[in-house]
Formats: sequence, C-alpha cells, structure tokens
Amino acid sequence: MLAIKRKKGESILIGENVEITIVDIANGSVKIAIEAPRDVTILRKELYKEVEEENKQAINVDISVLKNIKKR
Repeated sequence: MLAIKRKKGESILIGENVEITIVDIANGSVKIAIEAPRDVTILRKELYKEVEEENKQAINVDISVLKNIKKR
C-alpha cells in the first residue's frame, strides 16, 4: 500500500489513465474526484463488500426446493 500526503487541488496518477484529485478537505473528510475511462469500474469499498455479501447469500439456496420441482 502506498500512503502519501496531498493538499487540496493536488492529484495522483494511477497508471496512465486514472487521475485522483483532492477537491476538498473539511470536517475530517476528504472529497476526491476520479477521472478514469468509462470501462474502469469505480465503487466505494463498503458498497462492493455489501454486494459481495448479498451475492454469497443468494447462492445459499435450499436445494430441497429444487428437488421437489424435479419430482413434479
């Protein structure tokens, strides 16, 4: 992991086509702007983890229901 300090208006580059700019710093939070190609998916980590957990729960299906359908 890389940890660097940036001030308002400063940026970092990731690869050749992703730029992250510090837009504002206030009340203990940082507002960032991300410029990236449309084919690059950008998600908040907590949202990604929530979707991942929902997908895991969706896999846990009661197989007996499927067996009953097959019998009909």
